[in-house]
Amino acid sequence: MSGVTGFFHAGVTVRDMEVSLRFYREGLGLKVHLDQTLDADYLREVLDVDFTAVRAVYLSIPGSGFLELLEYHDIEKLSAAARPQDFGAGHVCLYVDGIDELADRLLAYGGTSRSAGPVDITSGPNAGARSIYMRDPDEYSVELFQRRIEP
Repeated sequence: MSGVTGFFHAGVTVRDMEVSLRFYREGLGLKVHLDQTLDADYLREVLDVDFTAVRAVYLSIPGSGFLELLEYHDIEKLSAAARPQDFGAGHVCLYVDGIDELADRLLAYGGTSRSAGPVDITSGPNAGARSIYMRDPDEYSVELFQRRIEP
């Protein structure tokens, strides 16, 4: 029977890898698992994009897979930033501890926030948890989600 067997990675295309690494590595504390340049013909075929090379950095997400940052070289690039309600928009949600401190740190590493700060979730199945939508330096949405503290 065919079906999903696990999670490998989510990918985010970035404008400047070093700027993005400051946000994701220093800001979020994710560790670099792999940093490589991809220039294989199969990738051009899979993506149907004619680039010269792509720098791919895999960041380990604790207890899960990877967040893959991609920086394309020698090809036209446009922003794909969107509002959460725009179809085709995406985000990655990460479980975190110390959401207030982490949100402040991300602001120092080039992030912005959709709200004034972390928001208390007051109803529904996640009542008691806290959440904030951050935007990375390229305006990709990264939701920080701090689970509710059980009494």
